[in-house]
Amino acid sequence: MRSLFWRILASFWLAITLVAGLSILLGHMLNQDAWILSRHPGLNTLASHWAEHYEQEGVDSAQQFLERRRQRFKIDVQVLNESGEAVVPGTFPRRAAAFEARQHNDKRLPWRRLTEEYTSPRSGETYLLIYRIPHPELDAWHRDSLLWPLSALGIALVVLTLFSLLVTLSITRPLSRLRGAVHDLGQASYQQNSLARLADRRDEFGVLANDFNKMGARLQSLIGSQRQLLRDVSHELRSPLARLRIALALAERAEPAQREALWPRLTRECDRLEDLISEILELARVDAEQAHAETVDLNALLGSVRKDAQLSAPDQEIRLESTPGLTLMGWPTLIERAVDNLVRNALRFNPVGQPIEISAQGDQDRILLSVRDHGPGAAPEHLARLGEPFFRAPGQQASGHGLGLAIARKAVERHGGSLVFENHAQGGFVARLELPLTKPVGG
Repeated sequence: MRSLFWRILASFWLAITLVAGLSILLGHMLNQDAWILSRHPGLNTLASHWAEHYEQEGVDSAQQFLERRRQRFKIDVQVLNESGEAVVPGTFPRRAAAFEARQHNDKRLPWRRLTEEYTSPRSGETYLLIYRIPHPELDAWHRDSLLWPLSALGIALVVLTLFSLLVTLSITRPLSRLRGAVHDLGQASYQQNSLARLADRRDEFGVLANDFNKMGARLQSLIGSQRQLLRDVSHELRSPLARLRIALALAERAEPAQREALWPRLTRECDRLEDLISEILELARVDAEQAHAETVDLNALLGSVRKDAQLSAPDQEIRLESTPGLTLMGWPTLIERAVDNLVRNALRFNPVGQPIEISAQGDQDRILLSVRDHGPGAAPEHLARLGEPFFRAPGQQASGHGLGLAIARKAVERHGGSLVFENHAQGGFVARLELPLTKPVGG
């Protein structure tokens, strides 16, 4: 970050230096004759006022006007007409004229010589005015006239320096905080409130901090869920493995006839273990889905799920009500798996003679889907935990490992939707899915 800090600060200083250099160059340009004639208080109105005195009041008045200017501004003036003859005696001292004649090749004259042509609007006559200003007087005027611009330039340099420092710090400090957050995230010690102040900013850094907080929370949640899943998997695998070990130990000690009776038990435990591993892999596969999202015909998908469930449970009635033309962007395999798990969960608890109701309808920018059974439902204190891997409500007699609802919830969340479990007001259990119509983030 120090490198970036000094780069940005150096860039600002380079800009300041260029501005200062241009200001100095401009100051040299302002030293030209035209600028002096237009800005010097003793020269900017001298020609017009002299012509007015000369044409209205005569030579004496014009000469007195030049003398007053010389005494006040130390400016010697000579006026020539179009023929090159002196119009008035002027204020050039004779010794100065002789000195200039001897030193006409010397550039270090003690005065600055300026010339100005002026055409009188009253008479139409054109006059050539020759001015001589001593260098000390001209330099003093330059210092006075440039004092305010130079002061303003100095103040501007200070302000620009402070501004560049503040801007540099406003850029590098958030980056330093983000770097620290990235380091903490890599060490699995990230605290979401560490970027709380940065997230309150209303600029790009605030947006980045908010996105980073969401990413950090998501990664922490995934890491936590994976750790919990590993603990749950290790716990769940111990039971069938322990039963297998017991069955194998009994088979080793049993007589041949008894051993034959133990084989079905071993086969059953192996099947259970295989089913458990398959569901664990399916749960992990939901988050690992990398295929591109595609258009899903929800009506056709629900019809396929209903048909398969009806074939596996011919004694159960499954009703399907859906609005025609329901489509969304997503992964059809995941949606089918989620709905199929919900339907099969309903089949475990639904009494014979009562229908399982599947409903789907569009609502503006989302699709609402529900699966209801007429079973005993779930205890209110357990509803919030349904959908957690390996969670099974106490006293539940139906077979399963507690992964079906977890797979369904993962698949729905993968699409940016939500899955809610609740008891129906008229009895039974209902799972409500809400799926967005837009393309999911993972697609």
